[in-house]
Amino acid sequence: MTRGFQVRGLGEIAIRCNDLAPMVAFYEEILGLERMTGGTRDRIVFFRIAEGFGGHTAVLALFDKALSRNPGPHPTEPDRPETGAKSSLHHIALSLPFAEQEAVMAWYEAKGLNYRVELFDWTGWRGVFTEDPEGNTVELVAKDPDWSGPS
Repeated sequence: MTRGFQVRGLGEIAIRCNDLAPMVAFYEEILGLERMTGGTRDRIVFFRIAEGFGGHTAVLALFDKALSRNPGPHPTEPDRPETGAKSSLHHIALSLPFAEQEAVMAWYEAKGLNYRVELFDWTGWRGVFTEDPEGNTVELVAKDPDWSGPS
C-alpha cells in the first residue's frame, strides 16, 4: 500500500501556557503577530502566521494550561507544563525576509530582550533567537539572498 498523502504545510503550533497574558503580549506586541478574532473560546488565543495551505491559515495557538485536557491520544495532568530546556518543544521558527532581521535585532535591543544570532552555512539561513515569557525559544529565520551554496 502506498501512503497516498503528502504534508504540504504547517497548520498550527499550540503552546500550553502557565500565564496566558504575558505570552499573548509577547507574540502580539513583541513579534507583531496578528490576533485572530471570532469563534475562539476564553483562554485560547490564535495568531495568524501566514496564509498556509489549502485554506487553512498557519497559526500559533496559545492555550491556558487549565484547558490542556487530552490534546492528543494521551491524557495530560493540570500540572505546570514544562518549558525551556525541560520541554519536548525545542523551538519555534517563524520566517521573515532577511533584510528585516536587522530590525528584529534593533527591536529586541529596544525592548531589553536578550537574543543570539546563528548562521546555518549549509542552508544559507540566519536565525535570530530569543525566548518568550515562559522560556520557549523563538527563532526568526531567513535565507540570505546572497547565499550561493555550502562553503
